[in-house]
Amino acid sequence: MYTTIKTLWTKYKNKSEIARITNHDWKTIDKIIHNIENGIERPEKKEQKTIVDPYKETIIELLEKGLSGVRIHEEIISLGFSGSYSCIKKYIQKMKRRTNIFIRIHTDPGEEAQVDFGYVGLTLDNSGKKRKTWVFNMRLSYSRLDYYEKVYNQKVETFIQCHINAFEYFGGVPEIVKIDNLKAAVLEANFYQPIFQEMYKKFAEYYGFKPIPCRVRRPNDKGKVESGIKYVKSNFFKGRIFKNETDCNKKLKEWLQNANNRVHGTTRRVPSVIFASEEKEKLKKLPDMRFRFPKAGTRYVYHDCHIFVDYNYYSVPYEYVGESVDIELDDKLLRINHNSKQIAIHEKLEGKGNFSTNESHYPKYKCISTTEMQEYYQTKMKNIGKNAERLFFLILSENKSVWIQTVRGILSLTKQYPPEILEKACERALIFNVLTYQIIKNICNNGAYNLPIDKNYMK
Repeated sequence: MYTTIKTLWTKYKNKSEIARITNHDWKTIDKIIHNIENGIERPEKKEQKTIVDPYKETIIELLEKGLSGVRIHEEIISLGFSGSYSCIKKYIQKMKRRTNIFIRIHTDPGEEAQVDFGYVGLTLDNSGKKRKTWVFNMRLSYSRLDYYEKVYNQKVETFIQCHINAFEYFGGVPEIVKIDNLKAAVLEANFYQPIFQEMYKKFAEYYGFKPIPCRVRRPNDKGKVESGIKYVKSNFFKGRIFKNETDCNKKLKEWLQNANNRVHGTTRRVPSVIFASEEKEKLKKLPDMRFRFPKAGTRYVYHDCHIFVDYNYYSVPYEYVGESVDIELDDKLLRINHNSKQIAIHEKLEGKGNFSTNESHYPKYKCISTTEMQEYYQTKMKNIGKNAERLFFLILSENKSVWIQTVRGILSLTKQYPPEILEKACERALIFNVLTYQIIKNICNNGAYNLPIDKNYMK
């Protein structure tokens, strides 16, 4: 108000005009003009003290701990504060407006890349089916050179493959890759102690870069790639219709070439030119061979302390029975992890129906010798009848590696059929040299145990 009145007075407006323009009382205008003419400057506004002031440091400390305004109000009331919650709320809002400032981070050539996914809606694949679609973006922070790729999921394998494609597009690897807290790469959203997916961690070690997850709800940590995602959404995907997946990929590749040759809005330079002249030679060399993906997934640990992988069985410590575990299977080894901790490792089995069992994975009271186990199951089969016992020995001699599963299956049929039926089924199985659980089950189920047997066949 003081400055406005002074300006109008120096422009030869009279007091009545100034009062009308500023909508202030004539007496107020007269008083201020009197001070101006007598060289009295505008008095400094004294900062008014509030009942919140004695507790400012405490409020800041509690905010840093993540407490809400309500909780902070409760805490400082216990320290003698007598004001209302609204006082605290207003102070917190005022302080956040002042502290919501970020520093623009500048990086050296080849130092950093930022990656993220952005959802772009439904697009047609090559079969004509509409599918949810994301765009992957890796942006070099120094030159702003972009790599974009359309994908249909955010799996670990897809995430890694996009990295590989981006590194090959750039012709090298940056020192650091900043990632969003994607499920594909980070299991726990903790900036200071990230627990990376095992596969992504190994991939990063193989290519020699350091992955750094961005802090939760801190978009400025990866502001460059955030801008890249917005740019591709608005300048490529928005308003375009693609015939199919091939058409979309082709047009995105062409658009990317033009995008990297434009004048960037922030740097006011052309990304491809900066990259070629200043950054490309600073990137790390690509490895001689691409990263090889191990087969990954989750498996359930059964009550026999084994998991089932590619038609074979591998043991797991008994503590994990009933749990789901993560697996990584390559050409030679199977690694079994639980909550990012390796709990078992086995050589890869060939063929089907084979077992790799570490006896230490069983509780001690369950560890019995092979001979004891054979005697145990022989007795159970003998209790059914002599034909069942004979079948047991035949299965034992012919299927040394998987005999126990077959015998257990046959014994489980006692829950559905009386011993005399199962004994007849075993007799028929012996005559026709049948050693599989499923066929014996079928014999019981369809009543084939009562069918006459051709004596000539028996000869």
